[in-house]
This record gives sequence, structure tokens and C-alpha cells, in this order.
Amino acid sequence: MAAEYGVHPVTIRRIIAEPRGDFLARAKARRERAVELRATGLKHREIAAEMDVPIGTVGRLLHEARKLAEAQVVVEQPQAS
Repeated sequence: MAAEYGVHPVTIRRIIAEPRGDFLARAKARRERAVELRATGLKHREIAAEMDVPIGTVGRLLHEARKLAEAQVVVEQPQAS
């Protein structure tokens, strides 16, 4: 497309890129959905089928959710001096 319109490829990426806020909201919703399904007792394979994603993606979503939750707990706890 860049060559067709005579612009730099970065310009094309900027034009078609999803706004960051939208991306982050969508990513959060996917993580939350994976966590909800896991909480119901589903296995990674079943969650993958329900969400129509690879099993590895389910593992990554659950791992990210766990790490973000741990980071939130650390931020909320006051530091002992």
C-alpha cells in the first residue's frame, strides 16, 4: 500500500492501527473471559475451544492475568519501613 500511495510504510501502519485504548480494552476483556472460564473449572483445551484461540494463547492470557493481579496486590500493599 505504501508504494501504491507513495508514502512510507510507517504512515500506512499509523493510519490502519487500532487505537491503543481500544487494543488495551480488548486485551483486558480477553484475559477476563479466560479467567472466568477457568474459574468455572474448564481446562485449557476447553477454554481454547470456547474462545476459538490456540491452547497456547489461553495459557498466555491466564499467565498475564495472574501477573497483573500479583502486581496490583503489590501496589495496593503499603511498604513496610
